[in-house]
Amino acid sequence: MSQSPWMTPELENFRDNVRRFYDKELVPNEERWGRQQHVDREVWRKAGAAGLLCVGISEEYGGGGGNFMHEAILFYEQTLAIVPGLGNGVHTGIVAHYLENFGTEAQKQQWLPRMASGDLVGALAISEPGAGSDVQAIQTRAVRRDDHYVVNGAKTFISNGQLADLVCVVVKTDPSAGSRGISLLMVETAKVQGFRRGRVLDKIGMHAQDTSELFFDDMRVPCANLLGPEEGQGFRQLMKELPRERVVTAMSAQGSMDRAIAETLAYARQRKLFGDTLFDFQNTRFKLAECQTKATVSRAFIDRCIDQLARGELDATTAAMAKWWCTQTCGEIVDECLQLHGGYGYMTEYPIARIYQNVRIGRILAGSNEVMKELVARDMRRASE
Repeated sequence: MSQSPWMTPELENFRDNVRRFYDKELVPNEERWGRQQHVDREVWRKAGAAGLLCVGISEEYGGGGGNFMHEAILFYEQTLAIVPGLGNGVHTGIVAHYLENFGTEAQKQQWLPRMASGDLVGALAISEPGAGSDVQAIQTRAVRRDDHYVVNGAKTFISNGQLADLVCVVVKTDPSAGSRGISLLMVETAKVQGFRRGRVLDKIGMHAQDTSELFFDDMRVPCANLLGPEEGQGFRQLMKELPRERVVTAMSAQGSMDRAIAETLAYARQRKLFGDTLFDFQNTRFKLAECQTKATVSRAFIDRCIDQLARGELDATTAAMAKWWCTQTCGEIVDECLQLHGGYGYMTEYPIARIYQNVRIGRILAGSNEVMKELVARDMRRASE
């Protein structure tokens, strides 16, 4: 990260604190958390005490008062350390900002300080069994009755789903209004009836991060928990915040590709083959040179996006480009690096194998890469008309 043009001495100090926390609290526990399919609840409070939650949220709401550059360091260093279990990208990088940007003063005061301390774990519930990247296809329904909404439906692939105390749920308040009929409801799980968690889903990778099904059976949510001044604002709110989510995904991919190259370089320099090290072979050097070049190009692009996002100037099309480019490039680099490990690369005791498992989801979450390309193409068509 030190080569990023936006890095400052203050951010370097923050990065060092982040690394120390990850090395002490996450790295030793990641394997055990992977077996239990979720992190220990207490690590959220430890992260809060260390100042690693809601770092980009205003201090008046208990946050760190930082900006997206602080968050970029958090997410980059987490994937660099291969400790994806703590779902802070969703908690700090997404849900907290929905609250700060669209919540009422009462909502911010009610929930953000507890999110910053780790007493509340946040989740975002968009995907459903029949709706993923197509947000307008969701079926979860919220019907207003007096001072409550009655919510029925189901969500799936929900990160932090098993531990979440506060879930931002995407619902349809008016099915006949298309995108204008979508709203966001904040659900404090301990205070509602009709909310239940399904199974923890078995995944190819990221085993320590709980990913769950959620079900709403006549769930009653106070109308005061609606995010925004009125119903029907949800789709616009989602579209405004999705660029942030996509840069978070891209930054995480950057951490994985950098770690994959470092691991492979170290392995190639000590692995002997036909009397020489693996790095002595021209093919190995050329392959690693290609990987490093791709990663460097990716870093230049994501650094630009981070700077634009921090200044409020990042457009949705560029964010879509960054998301698909970085995750696609990451997959190519990690695959090449695993190949250079030979049979050992297939063994999960080697970091490269765990990286390989974890990064595959990057091309799917936050909108599949095919959807990202469609968004870019639509913008190109508009510009040419």
